[in-house]
Amino acid sequence: MASKTNPFTFLQQVRNETAKVTWPSRRETMISTVMVFAMAFIAAAFFFGADQLFGWLIGLILNVGR
Repeated sequence: MASKTNPFTFLQQVRNETAKVTWPSRRETMISTVMVFAMAFIAAAFFFGADQLFGWLIGLILNVGR
């Protein structure tokens, strides 16, 4: 069961906990963002290439009987 804490005390606790958080700098945030986009592009290119390769191989296999 949830403990009964008045809203004012709860907000003070939230503020104290938020003060303990180590927030990233603007530079760290930008570097992380660029890295996420780069990795997403690399993954998309890899899966596109793999899909094209497997599609070509399946096409070769299925067209053998014709």
